[in-house]
Amino acid sequence: MLEREGYERIGKTMKRKSLSVIGGSLLLVACSTAHPVLYPNAHLHSVGKEVAAQDIEDCKKLAESAGAEEGSGKAGRVATGTVVGGAAGAVGGAISGSVGRGSMVGAASGAVWGLLMGLYHVIAGPSQPNQAYTNFVNRCLQEKGYEVTGWQ
Repeated sequence: MLEREGYERIGKTMKRKSLSVIGGSLLLVACSTAHPVLYPNAHLHSVGKEVAAQDIEDCKKLAESAGAEEGSGKAGRVATGTVVGGAAGAVGGAISGSVGRGSMVGAASGAVWGLLMGLYHVIAGPSQPNQAYTNFVNRCLQEKGYEVTGWQ
């Protein structure tokens, strides 16, 4: 009985630590957004970096108000990976013969694996906003006199 309580306590501690790591990773991903890189042409030199930064923000807001979304579906990829991982874990638990508890453990571990793989692909993958959004912002900045060389 005491041994089981010890395992449960360890499990709760590991769960809290895992949630902290996952939460921190999501915050890191959420804070890292791409921005346009401007070529240092005559217009950029004449207005300065502060005005250019404000023009970029204005163009981003205009793009969003027109319906272009900055996100590239990263959250959707993480959620999909979590669901697929959970389903695969449940099937694996059922196949191994322990339909009840084995499926629950398999689903939970598969969901965690799917979530971690999804987060890895978000962090390691390209951090580019969606194409409609970048095209809109690029055109807006071009009409203001800037030359966008790319996004990073």
